Amino acid sequence: MFKHNLLIIYRNFKRFKSTFFINLLGLSTGMACALLIYLWVNDELSMDKFHEKDDQLYQVYMHHEENGEIRSAPNVPALLADALEEEIPEVLTAVEDTDTDEFGEGFSLSVGEDKMKARGKFSGDEYFQLFSFPFLRGNPETALSDKSGIVLTESLAKRLFGTTDVMGESLEWQILKFKGQVKVSGVIQDFPKSSTESFEFVLPFSVFIDDLMGPERNHWGNYIALTHVQLVEGTDVAAVNNKVSSIIKEKVPNTNVEPFFKQYSSRYLHGNFENGQEVGGRITYVRMFAIIAIFVLAIACINFMNLSTARASRRLKEIGVKKTMGASRRHLVFQHLGESVSMTVISLGVAYLLVFLLLPQFNAITGKQLSLELSSNLLLATILITLFTGLVAGSYPALYLSGFKPVSILKGKLTTSTGELWTRKGLVVFQFVISIILLVSVWVVYKQIEYVQDKNLGYDRHHVIKFPIEGAVANRLEPFINQLKEVPGVENASATTHSIVKSGASTTGVTWQGKDPDSNILFEQARAYYGLIETLGIEMKEGRSFSEKFGAEEEKIIFNEAAIKVMGLEDPIGKTVTMWGKEKQIIGVVKDFHFSSLHEEVSPMLFHFDKSFMLSIFVKMQAGRPDEVIQGIQSLYKDFNPGFTLNYEFLDSNYQAQYEAEQRVSLLSRYFAGIAIIISCLGLFGLAAFTAERRQKEIGIRKILGAGGLQIVKLLSADFTKIVLIAIVIALPISYWAAHSWLQGFAYSIEPAWYYFAGAGAAALGIAWITISFQTIKSLQINPADTLKDE
Repeated sequence: MFKHNLLIIYRNFKRFKSTFFINLLGLSTGMACALLIYLWVNDELSMDKFHEKDDQLYQVYMHHEENGEIRSAPNVPALLADALEEEIPEVLTAVEDTDTDEFGEGFSLSVGEDKMKARGKFSGDEYFQLFSFPFLRGNPETALSDKSGIVLTESLAKRLFGTTDVMGESLEWQILKFKGQVKVSGVIQDFPKSSTESFEFVLPFSVFIDDLMGPERNHWGNYIALTHVQLVEGTDVAAVNNKVSSIIKEKVPNTNVEPFFKQYSSRYLHGNFENGQEVGGRITYVRMFAIIAIFVLAIACINFMNLSTARASRRLKEIGVKKTMGASRRHLVFQHLGESVSMTVISLGVAYLLVFLLLPQFNAITGKQLSLELSSNLLLATILITLFTGLVAGSYPALYLSGFKPVSILKGKLTTSTGELWTRKGLVVFQFVISIILLVSVWVVYKQIEYVQDKNLGYDRHHVIKFPIEGAVANRLEPFINQLKEVPGVENASATTHSIVKSGASTTGVTWQGKDPDSNILFEQARAYYGLIETLGIEMKEGRSFSEKFGAEEEKIIFNEAAIKVMGLEDPIGKTVTMWGKEKQIIGVVKDFHFSSLHEEVSPMLFHFDKSFMLSIFVKMQAGRPDEVIQGIQSLYKDFNPGFTLNYEFLDSNYQAQYEAEQRVSLLSRYFAGIAIIISCLGLFGLAAFTAERRQKEIGIRKILGAGGLQIVKLLSADFTKIVLIAIVIALPISYWAAHSWLQGFAYSIEPAWYYFAGAGAAALGIAWITISFQTIKSLQINPADTLKDE
């Protein structure tokens, strides 16, 4: 049967070359898109799923109620882990942790005289009992139990020592002015590509509390940690969340903070919250591209259906003879389905070739390391995509062609029914509805990303570089910054613990006169050095910023507008608040600025002066001379920090990195929208060619009777124009709903303009006209005598 179908396909190819190539190109392109999207979706769905205790592994989040709104975040008090283990029977293990991004590249490791930058973090001693990071050396149960131990990744061990056989080897770590001697207590394998973790070494969490933070800062009002837990297998998480909510209320009376458990592996895809409710995250894009894959395949299948049924008249005698000779309808259905599946198998080969050629560029766009390695999942996906495409593409033609009566066929009395015409037109409408929705989506995503890039954030992120404080600079911060300001081209410089572009540490440990005892406000907190506000171009609403002119500023504090509003303070300058048991005077209020993603509303924030603990230096440079200025900074840095390399980042780049997912979605959606339009137009081109061929004699007669070329173009394109107009009417309201739903994920977004939708509709209509006109004009070039001579 397969050989017979291949022979029929080969004969049809020779007879109808244009139709064959249109079907082959459409199906192979659609299947290639589906395979690429499958690889991406499968990779997204597998993130963090490799941990053996995945079903029991959860992270603690906090709901913070403020002014009737709820903010949700993973930062929790470091004391919470022990409390959970002691008071919640369903919690088998609870481990403290820090965010790898909190310190970034701020760590340096030294082996003898050799210094090296590395990404590190601090974790509790049971961390490697929760997470399945295989050990090459050492014991996961004891690797972090000693305060003098350190666990390295395989690649870092090789960079430091040239081998992974490094148990007991000594090295020194340093961040800011803090440093310590440690010995290697474990080496783990490098992370699989499906891991969201990206650290290169881990130090015990006790080092973070005792040496960096200080025990006095480890209290219930300081949200400085992450906490991961292992629950008893089969635990009702909702019931446990009710128990957990009472823990902090017992420790902090009248708190408006409520902890809850969230499955660790779900954070990657379901990371967004709105007023305390999970509202998606990257899962939105996974679903969107899965739907796009189905629609692109459907558009390719529709081309096959329409072209197959349109050319049915060329196979009528074959069907009539087979039916007369006793062939059943079932036999004919299976024959035509076999042909479509065979055609799909050929297209699959071309699709795999396309995927192989395009995968490096696709990986560059998505930032992934996808491959076409043969696996049971990929094999199953390939079989399902092939069968889906073949059966869907061949179903309607098979049922349509096999339903003809042999007597009508052989007498030549077969007519095209109205239902058949409307079905064919309806399929074309569906194609263009999807194409228009994709066009609108591309435009809206592009404009939102443009809005994000151009929005006034309340601070000046341009021409600002950031680098970690390390080595001798940590102990000589004041003279370093003073000399930094003298470097030609440097306009200002300062230091802080905050990244400025995303949320960091926070605290509820602020009280003030008149504070509602039932209110427990969470404040984003940033330790600030002199001139930070001026360096970043943050505007003062009232008061002043931290300055050397006023001497020590440790007892001063600055809030943003959102904080003052929540606190209910009038004329705040000069008033006193209490933070962590110490009184601080309000000296300034800054205008609200976006220190986190535009997905979130601006929340309460405070700046307090604390030059003893700074993570990063920010430098504002003059425009137009970055290379020259950076060279001057590097020279000064080398003088202060022999053996250290200046690793700087542009603040603007850090800000853009927050929207990397949206930028990639924008680019990918452009490609897939273009492919959908191309495939739709291929089908339209084929139908236009077939229509022009069927009406060639009519065209010849009209030309002889004096009809002009424009009149004939209008005549032949009228039906297709109506089809596209119907598609526009259906697609635009759906497009508006889809655009509005996506923009709801941003606290600050564009308002979709009418011309986004009108432009997409006009573009679809214009592309359709060009496609139809090309084929129609081509048919006008034929001499009428050649088309009428056989009459």
